[in-house]
Amino acid sequence: MRVALHSEIREGALDLYRERHLRIPDDLVAAFGRLGIHDWTIWRSGRRLFHLVDCDDWDAAYAALPQEPADQAWQRDIGRFVELFRDADGAEGTGPLELIWDLAAQRDGGQ
Repeated sequence: MRVALHSEIREGALDLYRERHLRIPDDLVAAFGRLGIHDWTIWRSGRRLFHLVDCDDWDAAYAALPQEPADQAWQRDIGRFVELFRDADGAEGTGPLELIWDLAAQRDGGQ
């Protein structure tokens, strides 16, 4: 499954946020693998960040991440740069964005 997330970076934090993402910690990559997170990409527009996550089960992975020591350390570091996450309605929250259309699904007869 793929989910999209939306977050906003703190004013003035972009350069450090970019720097931290040049290479995330290997133990965090390993934790993602154990939790079924296969890929995660981040795009930016202004202070808005858009994440695309390819995973087996987002809800299960997201629920398990806080128990992972690697994620705890990562959140202490990267959390300094993130203002907040927004859900599909634009409210504060970490719910995935609403999927409106998918070309591959249409080609496969799903939409």
